[in-house]
Amino acid sequence: MAAMKPRTGDGPMELAKEGRGIIFRLPIDGGGRLVVELNQDEVNELESVIAGFQNK
Repeated sequence: MAAMKPRTGDGPMELAKEGRGIIFRLPIDGGGRLVVELNQDEVNELESVIAGFQNK
């Protein structure tokens, strides 16, 4: 049986290139991480949305 590890949201946000995709790992409230695979166009769009939000 595999060892059980606590599911915590602690830790940094991560962005890593894996294969042809870009993996975005985001700690969430209540423990665990949201893991999303993006392509380069989606990363660029997300970057512009976040930049626009910061400028408001």
